[in-house]
Amino acid sequence: MHDSKGTKSSLLSRPDLHEATEGEFKGWRTWTFDSFLNLTGPFWHRVEADRSVRCAFRAQEKHLNGAGNVHGGCFMAFVDYTIFALAGFVLDGQGVTVSLCTDFLGAAREGELIEATGEVTRAGGLLIFVRGELKTSDRLLVTFSGTIKRLRRKAGK
Repeated sequence: MHDSKGTKSSLLSRPDLHEATEGEFKGWRTWTFDSFLNLTGPFWHRVEADRSVRCAFRAQEKHLNGAGNVHGGCFMAFVDYTIFALAGFVLDGQGVTVSLCTDFLGAAREGELIEATGEVTRAGGLLIFVRGELKTSDRLLVTFSGTIKRLRRKAGK
């Protein structure tokens, strides 16, 4: 990805990032280009001092299933958001999720802060492999791994 000046930029510095200026997530960022995530989130990410990436969201009523727990589909959408945030420094352009594996280990309720951490385990020429976990407080909720396929630019674009 290149910015308007033609210099290389990462997914974590896209021009369509929104940074919260107030509230619980002040200083955190979210992407605004994905209409599905705009409906299901808000999901947030920030880069820590050590360049690790942390993602989070506060569970709302719209995130819950019929039993009053965060819906597994919501966790999956958040995991998908998270793998792109974690891969942000190495993606250099666009990508698509080609694999997503989640193990559901615990439940979360409305009002709880869900946080994600993880790492890129390998970044090859075509595929980026990521793994991590979701927690609330000290409770492990989900472990995950995912693979992103880099999308190649067509000649002349």
